[in-house]
Amino acid sequence: MIPNSLTDSPIIAFTILLTVIFTVPPIFERLRLPGLVGLLIAGVVLGQNGLKLLDSESDTVKLLSDIGKIYLMFVAGLEIDLEQFRKTRNRSIGFGSLTFIVPMIAGILVGRIFNFGWNASVLIGSLLASHTLLAYPIVSRLGVVTNEAVTVTIGATIFTDTGALLVLAICVGIHGGEFSALSLATLLGGLAIYSVVVLFGFDWAGKEFFRRSGDEQSNQFLFILLALFLASVGAQVIGVEKIVGAFLAGLAVNDVLGRSPVKEKVEFIGSVLFIPCFFVDMGLLINIPAFIKTLSSIWLTLAIVVALIGSKFIAAFLAKLFYRYNTMEFLTMWSLSLPQVAATLAATLVAYQTVNPAGERLISEGVLNSVIVLMLVTAILGPVITARFASALQLTPTDIGTDSLTTWWDYETQQVEQQDPFTVVVPIYNPQTQRFLIEMAALLARHESGRIVPLAITKAHIHMDDPQLVTALEQNQKRLNLAREISQEFDVEVSPAIRIDDDAALGISRTSREQNSSLIVMGWSRTTGLRARLFGSVIDSVFWSSHCPVAVTRLLSSPTTIRKILVPVGDLTRQTIGAVRFAQILADVNQAEVVLLHVCDRKIPQTLVEKFASQWTDIVAKSQLQVSTNIQAIRGDDVARVIIQEAKAFDLVVLRSVRYRTAGGLAVSQVTTQVIKELKCSIVLLGEPNS
Repeated sequence: MIPNSLTDSPIIAFTILLTVIFTVPPIFERLRLPGLVGLLIAGVVLGQNGLKLLDSESDTVKLLSDIGKIYLMFVAGLEIDLEQFRKTRNRSIGFGSLTFIVPMIAGILVGRIFNFGWNASVLIGSLLASHTLLAYPIVSRLGVVTNEAVTVTIGATIFTDTGALLVLAICVGIHGGEFSALSLATLLGGLAIYSVVVLFGFDWAGKEFFRRSGDEQSNQFLFILLALFLASVGAQVIGVEKIVGAFLAGLAVNDVLGRSPVKEKVEFIGSVLFIPCFFVDMGLLINIPAFIKTLSSIWLTLAIVVALIGSKFIAAFLAKLFYRYNTMEFLTMWSLSLPQVAATLAATLVAYQTVNPAGERLISEGVLNSVIVLMLVTAILGPVITARFASALQLTPTDIGTDSLTTWWDYETQQVEQQDPFTVVVPIYNPQTQRFLIEMAALLARHESGRIVPLAITKAHIHMDDPQLVTALEQNQKRLNLAREISQEFDVEVSPAIRIDDDAALGISRTSREQNSSLIVMGWSRTTGLRARLFGSVIDSVFWSSHCPVAVTRLLSSPTTIRKILVPVGDLTRQTIGAVRFAQILADVNQAEVVLLHVCDRKIPQTLVEKFASQWTDIVAKSQLQVSTNIQAIRGDDVARVIIQEAKAFDLVVLRSVRYRTAGGLAVSQVTTQVIKELKCSIVLLGEPNS
């Protein structure tokens, strides 16, 4: 046992927290349990009912947990897709109202049945009314995000979370002491004015600051953090809980950040440090004897869980009737709205810690424990049901048609409209991979009657006559001369370029913009470790900042020798269709064969598998290229393992780059990552602009 004098040390407490965050979630994820569950259990083990190494009342834990709590709500606001909300605003508000009001009523009934006061009962109802899009990565991976039922559910999040936090603010105000119609009107009026100031003021200030600061990501990052804490402090000043301000700040800077690298860094810091600290603190608050007592008299917990699941089901069913969705869409909406994590847990902790002058908590320990059980049940149940039913949602050809293919490889429409020549920018640095890169770019450019721009980036120095700069420029000129020689073998126009820049990634993106390039072809970067996770690799930065598609290649042999190309297809989105177009163009150059591999769940009906294959057959048939393209469907539980096994017979695998992230800001492992690590053949990883 560590002496009390040591456990009181902030440094030791912080070290223990870091150790837990670093080690526990991966262990639980290997057991196929959410990492958040591991953090909660770690809090219980390390708290006053266990090893007593951490104290929820210590200043260190309080600070980190408070930051984690507001960060969680901030990220929840950041990750609401406003673009999707605008597309289906009316239906999103309609379903949002249903999936807010029905659980709200159910929660109030549960509270009254178990003899809670009206204020506490309404608060319990609001805890059930919100939802967390924990299963968003699943629908994104399945490629059904553009299905209207999914879009409506995503858009409804903004309504449910905002409504739940407003109810929380009112309930906390009522519980705090004397309350009247005048004080309620004052609170609501102040909240309305404050919301307008934050939503519009921060949005305007953010856009102005980002416009003026250009590429200064460090200052932009600090601006976003300042906006978060200013909004949280402002909420407290007007008498509203700080998580309300944090959520509004997330909504306010949502458009400002878009999909920029700064957003990635903001979410990364939260997901690896502050948000996990909040979940550990939740575990510290769990009193084991009280928790066991709650579960032994299981009726309250059971009532809350059943009320949530049943009311969300009823809300989704009503939406099905009103908007004429089919059964699979209705069940997908239900499962997406089930998980109760971000807003629910943050609001529960706030309510539990709210004590009136008489010393009474707003909600009891039994409700706190029941909500934690609810979180565990829905966090597991929701994604499982989503994976089961969302896989049956297939986009119709009409849906695909409305999502127009604007990428360069959709050459059938581009040939008429495109005025500038097809241009491929090829950043070169490594002489060992330079030849294959130039060959790949030349093959594509020659097919499209375009040109290539070999690009050498030279690191800037303060003085332009610095000897190191002169040497670097001479080396880059030699690389460009070699690139010119290789290009001449393919009889393609070459325009070599040297750029002096402080940032290699931005140098590549800026040059490609200046050259109005159609594609960037890059070599593989082996940048790994903490620095790459914090600041991103050059590839990450180019993906974020480029205006055109990026093809990152790991070529083990000359592209001219490629005869068999494998393209895994899991959805019907334009990104996947773009990857197929890329493979077809490369195959047309080499008279190669393209195989589209669809790995489907064993439970999916054969009719749906056949329908998916027929849709791809129609898409392939629209191509003007006379390329042998076959579609192969394989049933399997481990998608990555099937792709790796099938790829052994191919020269090249074409993958697309997609980032998945949950509403808590916690990264989700990708099939692509495992495939890239284990493939033994050449790879092309395609990224859309801002991907």
